[in-house]
Amino acid sequence: MNLSMNREVFVTCAVTGSGSTQDKSRYVPRSPAEIAFSAIEAAKAGASIVHCHVRDPVTGSPSRRREYYREVTDRIRDSEVDVILNLTAGMGGDVVFGSTESPLPLDEGSTDMVGASERIAHIAECRPEICTLDCGTMNFAEADMIMTNTPGMLRTMGRMMNDLGVRVEIEVFDTGHLWFARELEKEGIVSSPVLVQLCMGIPWGAPNDLRTFMAMVGGIPPEWHWSSFSLGRDQMPYVAASVLAGGHVRVGLEDNLFLEQGVLATNAQLVERAVGVIEGMGARVMGVGEVREKLALTKRPPVSG
Repeated sequence: MNLSMNREVFVTCAVTGSGSTQDKSRYVPRSPAEIAFSAIEAAKAGASIVHCHVRDPVTGSPSRRREYYREVTDRIRDSEVDVILNLTAGMGGDVVFGSTESPLPLDEGSTDMVGASERIAHIAECRPEICTLDCGTMNFAEADMIMTNTPGMLRTMGRMMNDLGVRVEIEVFDTGHLWFARELEKEGIVSSPVLVQLCMGIPWGAPNDLRTFMAMVGGIPPEWHWSSFSLGRDQMPYVAASVLAGGHVRVGLEDNLFLEQGVLATNAQLVERAVGVIEGMGARVMGVGEVREKLALTKRPPVSG
């Protein structure tokens, strides 16, 4: 394993996520207007990529409604700030079982399991430059919920994304997910240049320790591009760890609400702090145009109609 520090780093800001954080910080954006504004401010602070989920504007609950994605997309593209748009495609695979003695029928009020076409309907409409593909199934942090991504579903969604001309960012939550990611590239389902996000410390995926992190990094082919993140107070340490191990950086309110103990953060503040860490290490933060060229991205407007 030949590791060297990355001297040319791009920053992704994960703007809002789908976790139940909306009532834990006043800075977590809910409405499409708030999400777009926060993404634009993060771009001004130095993020080249903004990774966006959408929420119900009133309750703050996670949503898959296409009109919310369309509004976020249009607001960002209509702004004077250039930034690469990365939309999640991770919603629509949540299975919540009944009690341990009666797991079936499923909890219909909490289960959100739909087909491949519906899971990426907003991707087909909005045509972001990047979208995510959660590369495996795992027990999630909450009770009896499983994040479900079967090999067949991943192959189907990956082909659809590829056919749309949208760059796939493979979300890797454990070592087996990275193994399958290499298979997707081998089968031609995910095209080069391959982009990977290492998601560390999310219960119950890859644990948040440097041995596991380095094992994950060691499994990434040298020609792939990758970044990583961790949660809460470990967000900024993983900025440094990623750069030292040769990768790029993700920060944002999806993964961490605090700038320091007891001090709530905005997305822009988290990006500014990450930029400071990167530059303090002697590396340079890449601009949007450089990242587009590096990742062979195509910027396009939403599909008409």
